Amino acid sequence: MEETAQTDTEALDEAGEAAAHQANDGNTPNDRENPAEIRAESPDSAPNGGSEGEEWPDEANLDARIAELEAQLAESRDQLLRKAADFENFRKRMNQDKQNAIDFANQSLLLDIIPVIDDFERAIQSAEGSVELTGLPAGKAMLDGIAMIEKRLTSQLEAKWGLKRFNAAGEPFDPNRHEAMMMEKSPEVREPVVQEDFVKGYMLKDRVIRAAKVKVIMPEKE
Repeated sequence: MEETAQTDTEALDEAGEAAAHQANDGNTPNDRENPAEIRAESPDSAPNGGSEGEEWPDEANLDARIAELEAQLAESRDQLLRKAADFENFRKRMNQDKQNAIDFANQSLLLDIIPVIDDFERAIQSAEGSVELTGLPAGKAMLDGIAMIEKRLTSQLEAKWGLKRFNAAGEPFDPNRHEAMMMEKSPEVREPVVQEDFVKGYMLKDRVIRAAKVKVIMPEKE
């Protein structure tokens, strides 16, 4: 038994010496490398986040890139201004079309009323001739009544709807306003002139909706 205990003691001593020898041969905390030195010596990182092998562009390339971006910005700004101008023109055109639709919505109805006004004018002209011939007070009263109705009707149409009647006699002939029913030549005129109205012309706002039917005096020489 004494030999066994001695053997165990020797084994323990040998194990302790081996552990101490291994500890002396290993790196101590003071002998280990500094992590900061390792990171400093590492070639994996470069300034500004770039790698060591990456080359930064020189000043000339940067100026060229800046000029290219400025040109693209100017082009984008120009396109934006053009789009804004196109939209503004479209908005104005739509508003004008809307206003025209409102102003001329009753054009068809007014064109149906104009012949009735023509009948009033013919009745007044006929009554004037009869009154001049007969001189009857009753005829004069009827003529005044018809003339008053015709005047009130045309005044209401002009005030509320913008329907205007225009006279053409004595004006230079304008094919946009006058329709020539008869023509005569005369040495007294140098340009075509309206001599007589057969049927009055009418305008709605600033648009001619019915041309006046007229007799035109033409110069003898073209």
